[in-house]
Amino acid sequence: MTLDKARQLLAVQAGFGGGYNRNSARLILAEVTREHGDEAAASLVRELRLDEIFGLGADAGAKPMRKP
Repeated sequence: MTLDKARQLLAVQAGFGGGYNRNSARLILAEVTREHGDEAAASLVRELRLDEIFGLGADAGAKPMRKP
């Protein structure tokens, strides 16, 4: 996914807000992290203010820790 496409999709999710859209935003950020790196995902979080809208941190696209 290109960063422009991710930006468009995240803007739509941010416009709706809500729990389901938060999960969608996290999935999009995970793909951005996988394809473009942590800094690209963190940049989108800051640019689109996803931290304020969804409470997502700059590491929102990071893979979750596995339970032992």
